Amino acid sequence: MAAQAIHQFAECITCHAWSPDHSMIAFCPNSTEVHIYKFIADKWEKLYVLSKHDQIVSGIDWGRSTNKIVTVSHDRNSYVWTQEGQDWVPTLVILKLNRAALCVQWSPKENKFAVGSGAKSVCICYYEQENNWWISKIIRKKHESSVTSIAWHPNNIHLATTSTDGKCRVFSTIIKGVDTRGSQGSASADWKFGEQIAQLDLSTTWAFGVRWSPSGKTLAYAGHSSMIYFVEDVEASPAAQNLALRDLPLRDVDSLYETGLWSFVRYLDERKVTPSASKASQLSEALGKLYGQSRQGTSSDTVEPSKPRGGAHENCITCIVPLRKGSESIVKRFSTSGLDGKIVVWDLENHVAITK
Repeated sequence: MAAQAIHQFAECITCHAWSPDHSMIAFCPNSTEVHIYKFIADKWEKLYVLSKHDQIVSGIDWGRSTNKIVTVSHDRNSYVWTQEGQDWVPTLVILKLNRAALCVQWSPKENKFAVGSGAKSVCICYYEQENNWWISKIIRKKHESSVTSIAWHPNNIHLATTSTDGKCRVFSTIIKGVDTRGSQGSASADWKFGEQIAQLDLSTTWAFGVRWSPSGKTLAYAGHSSMIYFVEDVEASPAAQNLALRDLPLRDVDSLYETGLWSFVRYLDERKVTPSASKASQLSEALGKLYGQSRQGTSSDTVEPSKPRGGAHENCITCIVPLRKGSESIVKRFSTSGLDGKIVVWDLENHVAITK
């Protein structure tokens, strides 16, 4: 049992983010608002309600260094929230989108953030000191459908995206006056803003969820067919490994540490196997192996064994958020939110009892 805490905040949660010290949490209860709770005297209390959007908030990220919150919504707008005293003051970011904004993430240096949209484009937003506003530059004409997830490389320049066109792409986001050429490294010195560095066509279905490993050497993303793809050396000579699962479509992925060969370990919070389910499990395992091997046709792919699932969440998990302490590279704790209105904190190191 790896679930450290289960919190029932609402009937449904679309996304969430933690404050830098993990004492507060911001989430969208499937509405136009963002609620901020703080753990006070052994219980969670609602302190703030951020209400500027006109439609459902689809993405939240809380800067660890700047303590700024960025939100995006189906209303095609983004706001950067700055805490001034006891209030959170919003600043509108003009995204110039004609479709919904779907996801958002601060860059590692938090001097810019990226927004994925249903307009087949990605907005790279940064603060212009001279005019005292946030502006955006758009990466267009590369995606053939909605951008479902984004992930910044540790170098603060490369950005990975997944899309419902089934492809994972990597772009350069270098902006004059914001980034320096030296931060890219010699191998990427000539990349220009919006230039496509790589396109990965491993998935034949929608792609959801993408993350870089802590070092940036490996890129992982998930497919709607319950496949996870691991790609090393994306820029130079990509080498891929696939992992087939037998569940409902995967929605998000996070890279916790570095490893050479990827394989399935276990499900978190899983139930014990019952005798009545043994024959069905054997059949599911056989079909899964046949599906995974015939689909990709490579001996390096890994197919996980069939196992019954646990019950921390009772509905679709919408996102995974790592809980890092300081500058640690290995993530030992993370949280998940779901359409069941729960936020679950998972601890991979200390297997403690669940608290509510």
